[in-house]
Amino acid sequence: MRIIKSIRGLHDRVFTGLETVAGSWFMGLAARLVFSSVLLTFFINSAMTKLGMGFPDMLIPAIGAYAQIVPPVAEAAGYDVSAIALFPWKLMVLAGTYAELLLPLMLLVGLFTRFTALSLIGFIVVMSFVDVQFHGLDAKSIGMVFDRVQDAIIADQRLLWIFPLLYLTLKGAGPVSVDGLLAARAR
Repeated sequence: MRIIKSIRGLHDRVFTGLETVAGSWFMGLAARLVFSSVLLTFFINSAMTKLGMGFPDMLIPAIGAYAQIVPPVAEAAGYDVSAIALFPWKLMVLAGTYAELLLPLMLLVGLFTRFTALSLIGFIVVMSFVDVQFHGLDAKSIGMVFDRVQDAIIADQRLLWIFPLLYLTLKGAGPVSVDGLLAARAR
């Protein structure tokens, strides 16, 4: 019994010390850096495939954006952007393209982090729905939670993508962020 008490005391001292060193700054920064190190380039590259080349076309979603986000709509319009209705399709593609480009950058610097993280969760859910519904993924690619295979691109990977975002939605970016700087300045 005494040895268990000693081990527990050591355990408590070590992890209380780690918690003190990490303070309020570490977890928000770590969650943003982990998400960004894995997915920032993915999202930016994906957004860039949806935009035109050169100015001002680089600000306007090209037909590739419609083909990726709403494939049946693009196909029904004969892949002619001018034949696609503004509401809801063009607005949806515009919002999705800019969200894919801007939200990961906002998350990295910690700007409006809770809103940004929650928006990225919604984006990932919609992206997963589009991938499953319109891009013909097989059951192995879709996967299932609590199955014996850990590498399905939808159920497994996207669940891991969402976890740091969930943390940031609930806890915020912490003091090492634009949000933290704005909060400190407001005080």
